Amino acid sequence: MLFRFVLALIASSLPVSMVADEARYLGSYVWSVDDPSFGGFSALELSADGRQFYALSDRAVLYTGTVSRSDSGAVSVVKITEKNPLRAADGGKMPRYSDDAEGLALAADGTLFASFEAMHRAARLSPENGRVHDLKGHPDFKGFQNNSSLEALAVDAAGRLYTLPERSGAQDRPFPVYRRLVDGEWGTFGSVSREGEFLPVGADFGPDGKFYLLERWFTGLGFASRVRRFDVGSDGFENGVELFRSFNASHDNLEGLAVWEDEAGVHLTMISDDNFRFFQRTEFVDYLVAK
Repeated sequence: MLFRFVLALIASSLPVSMVADEARYLGSYVWSVDDPSFGGFSALELSADGRQFYALSDRAVLYTGTVSRSDSGAVSVVKITEKNPLRAADGGKMPRYSDDAEGLALAADGTLFASFEAMHRAARLSPENGRVHDLKGHPDFKGFQNNSSLEALAVDAAGRLYTLPERSGAQDRPFPVYRRLVDGEWGTFGSVSREGEFLPVGADFGPDGKFYLLERWFTGLGFASRVRRFDVGSDGFENGVELFRSFNASHDNLEGLAVWEDEAGVHLTMISDDNFRFFQRTEFVDYLVAK
């Protein structure tokens, strides 16, 4: 415990990104709205040009809007165009313990999916009215830890969903990956290594077809984050590369990741969950993997 405390103190004085062989920090934008329902953003999806967004709160509110970007490519202005509380499939109020939304995935055909913990599941989500239609899950989902399950969700170009739990059950145990085929059946799809204190909280497929995983470490004094990129093999993810690692308090609690591309390269845009606490902040953070 003392070692972790000392490490966090040292890390707080280090640059934003200690490991940056691939990704370069572009900038951060603090997003603030005078609305009691605003905050707690755990998931993010962007259009192909990085200008339109869906942001999902873990208190079951979906925000839709647009962003402007500075010359560097970082978010500079955020405008909300719509706000929809999530609802049950019949249009009624979400049942208790069923509204802890954590992951978001936007398919190529515009279908939006969300993942939840407490009641561990994935669902199809209507952005027009906020209605949630639960999908059949994998049997393993029922055994996941409370408040530590399906934080990360992604969909590939073929429409297959991928998810993994936030915790694997032991520090030396990899995170199992689950894939839902287009016929609706879930299966296992290998695993992702668990390294140190980092836990998976967000995911996306890039326009390059690769899988990007956002991971978080709560150091006790703040949050550290990193993104890893993987090739997609026949039986699981392969050739993992760490694109960046930020150290303590460089950013807030980054939980949502959206990957998009322009002429400069592949952009990693992230959003933080402020946990509805006055001493935290909601921010968009941008990194670039240059061509």
